[in-house]
Amino acid sequence: MDRIVLHDIVVQGRHGVHERERATAQPFRVDLVLQLDLSRAAESDDLRDTINYAEIHRRIVEIVQTHSYALLERLASVILDAVANDERIVVADISIAKPALLDGATPSVRLVRQREPWP
Repeated sequence: MDRIVLHDIVVQGRHGVHERERATAQPFRVDLVLQLDLSRAAESDDLRDTINYAEIHRRIVEIVQTHSYALLERLASVILDAVANDERIVVADISIAKPALLDGATPSVRLVRQREPWP
């Protein structure tokens, strides 16, 4: 299966269980892997035959910046649901890390969704 990969999307957001985590924006690092058939795009060289990764990037940044969730699990799920509207995507794999949280340790969450039954 072919893949579109967006690595190291770094965006400021206000997510966390504790009030102090939401008081000041913190960096979040997002990695997203979308699995789909890219053979048509490889042949046509036409953006309409693939996933516009600039648009996916914009949606991720918008969600992280404009929403606030207690858990990384919820944030990751919301992002995956936002990219689910394109039925060409067979598998979506997202990791979200919060590098500024634990004095040198970086917690992260990874969710993987397949087309059935997702979404």
